[in-house]
Amino acid sequence: MDTKSKMAVVTGGSRGIGKSIALALARKGMDVVLTYHVNKEAADKVAAEIRAMGQKAVAFQLDTSNVKTFDRFMAQLTEYLTGQTGSAAFDFLINNAGTALYALATDTTEEQLDAAFNIHYKGVFFLTQKALPFINAGGGIVNISSGLARMTLPGSAVYASMKSAVETLTRYLSKELGAKRIRVNAVAPGAVATDFGGGRTRDNQEFNASIAGNTALGRVGLPDDIGGVVAFLCTGEAYWINGQRIEVSGGQNL
Repeated sequence: MDTKSKMAVVTGGSRGIGKSIALALARKGMDVVLTYHVNKEAADKVAAEIRAMGQKAVAFQLDTSNVKTFDRFMAQLTEYLTGQTGSAAFDFLINNAGTALYALATDTTEEQLDAAFNIHYKGVFFLTQKALPFINAGGGIVNISSGLARMTLPGSAVYASMKSAVETLTRYLSKELGAKRIRVNAVAPGAVATDFGGGRTRDNQEFNASIAGNTALGRVGLPDDIGGVVAFLCTGEAYWINGQRIEVSGGQNL
């Protein structure tokens, strides 16, 4: 499957893992639509970097926790795609956008749980549902999960539970969409040095050292450790990978 003219949509693509995913896709010859929540300047810089590689790219605002905004986004997306390619269809959806929640189960509020649910499960579910009529046969979906769906870290119960739900959804979608030749996989990063969650893994040296000491390869992850794997899943070489959870953690907490 030639990826030269493929189009991917990446949510939360302005920074961190999402930025790495968007750039890795472009390096494989794909065009990219990326979304951002508030940081338009950063998202536009990523899009400009992709265009400098010779690929098409644009950044659109999207609050993935608010399903009421999805129709507007899909209209904007399909209008752009039609103008650029003559078709409203695209090939890959990467559900990456998300926020951290660090709170013990005994201390988690209803508002915190609802916010996590909206962005990490409800938003993923309904954005995928809205996008499905436009995803080409032979394309795919990659949902970003978390290593915390396997390993436990006190304070991450709600976040990890939502990611576990997304992994289950991934398996069901892979079965339901198989007849359309749309593959669905989940990538579960371990701890990654980004500004996610206030930059705890990147900036807290004690926490960073603890994770590195519990990781077989001896360090915490970097965004590019994740981006390349997601991009690979969007290539023909990965076509027979479907319905899988792929942990990309360097061997954390084995």
